[in-house]
Amino acid sequence: MKRLFLVILAAVAVISASAVFAADSSSAKTIAYYFHGSFRCPTCMKMEKYSREAVDSNFKDALASGKLEFKAVNVEEGGNEHFVNDYKLYTKTLILSMTKDGKEVKSKNLDKIWELARNKQKFIDYVASEVKAFMKDTQ
Repeated sequence: MKRLFLVILAAVAVISASAVFAADSSSAKTIAYYFHGSFRCPTCMKMEKYSREAVDSNFKDALASGKLEFKAVNVEEGGNEHFVNDYKLYTKTLILSMTKDGKEVKSKNLDKIWELARNKQKFIDYVASEVKAFMKDTQ
């Protein structure tokens, strides 16, 4: 009887863990990609810094839960070239990408970062506002 109880308890634990994993893997996730090349001018480095700061300071809970991630990607490194075609990249930029069930369902190019690069607060406000609006579908 004790052995049967342990087998049932183990089965319930495995089923529960599987259900939690399935729910997590099918949930929506947003990735904020800062795309750059090998040559990094001061403005490009500043835009990456401001983008990361906007995400880190405004979305701590989403970052901690895994619903949001920030990635800086050099499109000139091996394996990353596909991003140029995927997002029609022509310069350094910040792209928001939402995935559900492991597949991208939408993306957005935050193309105003170049205009705002000289004003840190407006840059951060713009990025934070765009990320917040973009992530509404994940909540």
